[in-house]
Amino acid sequence: MEISGLISAIVIGIVIGVIGRLVLPGRQRIGILWTILVGIVAALIGTAIAGGLGVADTEGVDWGEWLIQIALAALGVAAIDRVKLRRR
Repeated sequence: MEISGLISAIVIGIVIGVIGRLVLPGRQRIGILWTILVGIVAALIGTAIAGGLGVADTEGVDWGEWLIQIALAALGVAAIDRVKLRRR
């Protein structure tokens, strides 16, 4: 992976993480760094899943890939929120 690919993965991960957090109802008790990390991981895993399903490279906007990534980010944010809630 080139540096431009890494930078774009981070930027897309930030966007995916924030959107994933916004689709969850209520307040999440995790910080922005956790949100960004979850978004980056969700973006990478979502791209791999979308590639496996054949929806990663379509003409125009890859809506299927975005939906997969956002769903994974929402699941990740919810999971971390639950883990942090149990530790309190």
